[in-house]
Amino acid sequence: MGELKQQGNVENILETAMQIPGVKVSRDEFLTNIFAGRKSSEQLAEIIEKGPYHAGVKKKEIDNLANSYILKRTLTSTSISFGTGLPGGLAMAGTIPADTIQFFGLALRLAQELAYLYGHENLWLEEHLDTEKARDNMILYLGVMFGASGSASVIKVTTSGLSKQVLKKLPQKALTRTLYYPIIKKVSGYIGVKVTKNSFAKGVSKVVPVLGGVVSGGVTYYTMKPMGKRLAATLSETLILTEDDITKEWEELEKEFPEIIDIKTGE
Repeated sequence: MGELKQQGNVENILETAMQIPGVKVSRDEFLTNIFAGRKSSEQLAEIIEKGPYHAGVKKKEIDNLANSYILKRTLTSTSISFGTGLPGGLAMAGTIPADTIQFFGLALRLAQELAYLYGHENLWLEEHLDTEKARDNMILYLGVMFGASGSASVIKVTTSGLSKQVLKKLPQKALTRTLYYPIIKKVSGYIGVKVTKNSFAKGVSKVVPVLGGVVSGGVTYYTMKPMGKRLAATLSETLILTEDDITKEWEELEKEFPEIIDIKTGE
């Protein structure tokens, strides 16, 4: 299967899964539910405005919340129902199994929650993904969860508070859109290969009952839990990266995507 087709599969999965009721996460509502009983109303307002870490919440507390929330999500997943399943008119049965779409729905929901906990901006504008960059970030989150090489480095380089400062020192290597997009395509292709492999579809099918039914805890505990931990660990690192760390992550990207970075930087 070609790279463009693989990328298209991932984009179709993302768009379809996001339309399943309960997958979209409101940033403000999520942060309020997490911190309302832990912080004062003044600090809660600051958390919503700046993100937990920049509002004074300690990294250790955020990490503990992330771990407990991953565990909570995986252990209570048997009570999560996606109602009637996929929205009408979005049939992908001929290419991507419905249970795979539901699996990605759970992954995308957890990815949003972890991203908001670690200070990322709201991804939603009314009922749609806010920007193309936001959609790409969702693909990168999935890339980290699936272990796609380079995806963690891209998140670290682009979301750390020091990223802009460091990249300004590397003007010839600026992570421009023309460079960012090919990397997204590579990550999409990796995920697409994983999804279309029979082993993945069969593995999910064994523990996900029927379309529209309740998702078994087995799939989330044994598969989603390590996926969530990978993403949480990456997001946690972005809070404390130094300039040297970001430069090293950039060097990792150069090694991982030489055909992209060498062409785009003229090296």
